[in-house]
Amino acid sequence: MKLALAQINPTVGALRANSSKIAEFAQRAQQRGAELVIFPEMAVCGYPARDLVEKPEFVAESLAWLRRASQQVPDITLLCGCATPAAVSTGKSVHNTALVVRAGEVLFQQSKVLLPTYDVFDESRNFAPAEQQRVWRRPGPGGGQRIAVTICEDAWNDKNYWPKREARLLYSRDPVEEQLRGGADFLINISASPYAVGKIALRQEMLGAIAREYRVPVVFVNQVGGNDQLIFDGGSMVLGEDGTLCARAAFFDEDLLIVDTDVWRGDVRPMPDAGAGAPENIAAMHQALVLGTRDYVRKCGLAKVVLGLSGGVDSAVTAALAVEALGAENVQALYLPARYSSSASARDAMQVARNLGIRIETHAIEPLFEAALAALPGIERSDLAVQNLQPRLRALVLMARSNQEGSLVLSTGNKSELAVGYCTLYGDMAGGLAVIADVLKTQVYALARYLNRHREIIPESVLVKAPTAELKFDQRDEDDLPPYPVLDAIIEQYVERYQSPLAIAETLGLDAGLVQAMVRRIDQSEFKRQQAAPGLKVSRKAFGMGRRLPIAQRYEPVPVAPLSEVADPILETP
Repeated sequence: MKLALAQINPTVGALRANSSKIAEFAQRAQQRGAELVIFPEMAVCGYPARDLVEKPEFVAESLAWLRRASQQVPDITLLCGCATPAAVSTGKSVHNTALVVRAGEVLFQQSKVLLPTYDVFDESRNFAPAEQQRVWRRPGPGGGQRIAVTICEDAWNDKNYWPKREARLLYSRDPVEEQLRGGADFLINISASPYAVGKIALRQEMLGAIAREYRVPVVFVNQVGGNDQLIFDGGSMVLGEDGTLCARAAFFDEDLLIVDTDVWRGDVRPMPDAGAGAPENIAAMHQALVLGTRDYVRKCGLAKVVLGLSGGVDSAVTAALAVEALGAENVQALYLPARYSSSASARDAMQVARNLGIRIETHAIEPLFEAALAALPGIERSDLAVQNLQPRLRALVLMARSNQEGSLVLSTGNKSELAVGYCTLYGDMAGGLAVIADVLKTQVYALARYLNRHREIIPESVLVKAPTAELKFDQRDEDDLPPYPVLDAIIEQYVERYQSPLAIAETLGLDAGLVQAMVRRIDQSEFKRQQAAPGLKVSRKAFGMGRRLPIAQRYEPVPVAPLSEVADPILETP
């Protein structure tokens, strides 16, 4: 049998458009001789649809549109993810389901067993879990085939794999083991598995372990595209029963991959191209950010963006990513100098714009700045208030241009700044999308070097000068922060790995007082982050929807002494 892996980019809620795409890919698969075409998890309505699935009419329409797509291509069987009604007695009225459909008729269905509720996932909020599993018996010569069908998380609880790496087992059930215990010819897993640095290799290794453990080929079909803050990288694949890669679809792009199950062979698309010696993770991150930006803007019904180009590396990288995503004609830059802006910054901003071929206009905020100082008696006595006034005036100009032209403002702050609050609420944090909000400052520089791999886009002068906000004379980021390689290492350990300040200090060989001071700043800046523009997720733990901490809280991590040496005030006597 020939089967097709249809790696599509659905838009959440666009049921008609998604249905048309499903029918189109099914027709293409049939023309290439496939008998079965497999689509990703929740492909009809897009993932994550979140509380949309709590609308009964949305669920009913999703199923109707899937049937309609199947009727348009009646001579090929579709296996596709869709929301389906569940028994109300389960407490939730919806299942996340894989449906086998032919000529509009549902032949088989299997709902998702494991509903993730961690990081960016909150499926227990919306879905009821499947209580039972069945193997799909596909009719055919020689008695047909027994095919195990699972959905995304169902394949991520392999007790034989995770203990070797980390304590990740989250559930008492292993759906893959349950399905394959009675025997199957191969396993299908339909997914909407979002991208994060390092996940491409991890996913293949994990699925390969399943193939080797049960001696069955594994077919993995993943969603591709950006939906809000999440970016799905695709990379659908087929692994042989020994875990070796037999076929692989493209990364960060739609694809239709044909695989012959008689020999388990198909095309193998390349990994993200690092080029020029760049780390593979930076190459993948670059593609993810471009895709995420393009889809966020277009799926929101917009075409153009505007951003402040300061002459620094963050805004330069953001502009370059936007040009790749949307085209130079749809990106406008504003240079917004004040009294503290240097001639070097102006020169660098103009050069970046020329290199990218984008429009740039200069709008000095000095008149607004002087008027604000005059209108706010005594403000000059607060250095912080005067500094923050400038980015807020820049945001005023950018938002006015956004309203004037119907363009989306891109904010240009990075993860390092957001982590410690080195940013201005309602100022440089303002915007409709924060493109590099999950990219550490050191990674921003790596992205800049990668962007220059074929020609100079970001001038060397931008890459070598000391980072500065230019909100007062002779200001440098390191006046207030440790060097970014040090700060980024602390952020990675504390935010992404939940390490204690003491453990971080010991692991990195840093002064415990410095680590504690940065950890305190991270915690105290939560109120800013929860008012920031949505940011594209590319790390294992991003600020935003996957990190839910209270704003008003007083917990402080144990600073420098082991827990056993810290006095417990509850046990102390007066």
